[in-house]
Amino acid sequence: MSGEIDLGRMLSTLDAQREPGVFVFVGVPDYASAARLPARAIVCERETVTVVLKREDAIAQGLFFDFEAAWLTLTVHSALGAVGLTAAVARVLAEDEIPCNVLAGAHHDHLLVPEHEAERALAALARLRGVACT
Repeated sequence: MSGEIDLGRMLSTLDAQREPGVFVFVGVPDYASAARLPARAIVCERETVTVVLKREDAIAQGLFFDFEAAWLTLTVHSALGAVGLTAAVARVLAEDEIPCNVLAGAHHDHLLVPEHEAERALAALARLRGVACT
């Protein structure tokens, strides 16, 4: 499952694609409850099990949420051991005061940003393309 580790190459080819829909974070009591939902991501924490799913699915299940997000996928295949990509992404989004929650997959990083900030986030990420690393 190798991926890119060179930050300069990752930034020069960086692209982000918005996944269709609006996504929300919900807490459920245990993994069995999470497994019954149409989850896009599940994170098991000490306090709860967090599920990321489409807003309409959460509403249909009567689940509480208070953050509506756009799901952006960084299309560069970054290695899990790569250094600097998350920091570069966080920096450029922070410069524009855009909150970001990051999930790492085996092939890509995924960003959940406020739904109403999706276009600004995509524009900010586009600024990273071709940035020289020194």
